Amino acid sequence: MKTKTLKRDKVNIITLGCSKNMVDSEVLSGQLLANEIETVHENEKLDHNIVIINTCGFIDKAKEESINTILDNVALKKKGKLDKVYVTGCLSERYKNNLEEEIPEVDAFFGTMELPQILKQFEADYKGELIGERLLATPSHYAYVKISEGCNRTCSFCAIPLMRGQHVSRTIESIVDEAKQLVKRGVKEIMLIAQELTYYGLDIYKKRSLPDLLHQLAAVEGLQWIRLHYAYPSKFPMEILDAMNAHDNICKYLDMPLQHASNNMLKAMKRQITREEMEDLVTAIRAKVPGICLRTTLIAGFPGETRDDVEELKTFLQKMRFDRVGIFTYSHEEDTTAHDLEDNISAEEKEERAHEIMEVQQEISLEKNAEKVGRVFKVLVDKKESGRYLGRTEFDSVEVDNEVIINTNKKLQPGDFVMVKITKAYDYDLEGELV
Repeated sequence: MKTKTLKRDKVNIITLGCSKNMVDSEVLSGQLLANEIETVHENEKLDHNIVIINTCGFIDKAKEESINTILDNVALKKKGKLDKVYVTGCLSERYKNNLEEEIPEVDAFFGTMELPQILKQFEADYKGELIGERLLATPSHYAYVKISEGCNRTCSFCAIPLMRGQHVSRTIESIVDEAKQLVKRGVKEIMLIAQELTYYGLDIYKKRSLPDLLHQLAAVEGLQWIRLHYAYPSKFPMEILDAMNAHDNICKYLDMPLQHASNNMLKAMKRQITREEMEDLVTAIRAKVPGICLRTTLIAGFPGETRDDVEELKTFLQKMRFDRVGIFTYSHEEDTTAHDLEDNISAEEKEERAHEIMEVQQEISLEKNAEKVGRVFKVLVDKKESGRYLGRTEFDSVEVDNEVIINTNKKLQPGDFVMVKITKAYDYDLEGELV
């Protein structure tokens, strides 16, 4: 008879990709811990014997990182340093059969919606009552909250519906309950995430219900900041902005990926909106919420993109003057409708175009930051690094936006809110003194 080892299993979860993946990893961690299985996230001590890799399959670079991470851990297993390697997430959902064939050393591959099947590997039960019970991979003062899964949009470049399925909203009650649980644990800021926020509620409430959700979340005692990520511009529900104006704890911040500004490109990308409509929307949003911070994301090098398209995008940025801009280079994804088009722009040229576009935004960002010098802002302290405290205003989200360097001799803690007078402006950061 085989005897059980005296050493208890310790699971390390490695998360790659977006904040939505991070939430999935946190939920998995909470389930394992509730089943009395020791679980850690991104363990640096290397004293674990089981690894679960939550992969990303969004673009080529993300796929490459995911595969390399799998291979690195398989190599550790071959050396006897790991007992088991499991793989889940978007890459596994999309390429499971290929991966099983190419990397047979992995003990099991799981899709994006197969949490109960992962738990079975540990003889653990899925506990449906664990709303908000997550092992936070973020610092304890902020957390991501996923309000829906999947996407019904048909953007020609995007493989996410292939990996995450159709749009499925969570109930308002479950989201509010989760927010309350997170606040009890010390969370002060929640970032609402979904593949597409503005579609929220259409499936279960038969209407766009994000404004209703926001009103209820804003009433959660102790929740000081609510931030909106990934809104779709077509048919944007302006009632979202009424909720923003009605509650001080809804950040005057909106992350709205536009992807391009040339009508040729927008049509080829199947974005269901024109440049003129986007300009009208941005103008209307700013009129309704003065001082709002608008973040957008763009794609450089989509098939058929011409120099004229690039110039139009640069002109659009100069005209609309977004507060924050991120950019991806186009990745040719199988089974998307854009895959039928010829990927006719070299990787080097895509990078060059992205760099050129961001140079325009860099100048805008510096000018906008310079306007803040001399003003006082409420800042959330995130961390201490190299002897200085770093934080964010309500106009900045984690990792992707500006940081505020806080000069003070006073001892601060992550999660503290402080008032800071801005004394210096940089391209993408601010510096100031505690008031």
